[in-house]
Amino acid sequence: MDKDRLNAFTDGVFAVIITIMVLELKPPTGAGAAGLLPSIPIFLAYVLSFVNVGIYWVNHHHMLHAVRRVDGASLLANLFLLFWLSLAPFVIRWIDEAGVAPWPVFAYGVIMFMAGVAYSILQSTLIRADGPDSKLKSAVGDDRKGKISVVLYVAGLALSFVAPYAAAAIYVAIGAMWLVPDRRIERHGAA
Repeated sequence: MDKDRLNAFTDGVFAVIITIMVLELKPPTGAGAAGLLPSIPIFLAYVLSFVNVGIYWVNHHHMLHAVRRVDGASLLANLFLLFWLSLAPFVIRWIDEAGVAPWPVFAYGVIMFMAGVAYSILQSTLIRADGPDSKLKSAVGDDRKGKISVVLYVAGLALSFVAPYAAAAIYVAIGAMWLVPDRRIERHGAA
């Protein structure tokens, strides 16, 4: 199958997700700086979600450029990833209404953890569809960052109910870790 069609569809969904997220931001109630204070948690949740969705978009772009073909399993795995990322606006709304509370922070962690799982599944299906000489397979290697992310997400999920701000800090650390460009695919001449 043509990977360009999958890429175009996915780009459109990423754009919709980001647009919906920004629509969750409400204008301040007052004209002064004090009116901004109640908006800080939702704004920070938006920034973190924007960064995470943006990271997935960039890495998805690189990943698709590293393969020659996709198959039906890849299409389904891609939809699975987009499903989890599309839930980010829901959690942002919940954080806006409940604040940095245990359940919304836990839900955010579950969504980002599952997006990571879905990304790994997509990566595996793309490697399988591309064949034994897949450039993506050699570029990914042992995926140390992915494994570290899993451990950190599990820690964040565990902390969500006892220290939601600490869990949120872990989620920020994961985003910061991935914000540093992942050059594995480019180094292998696959992008």
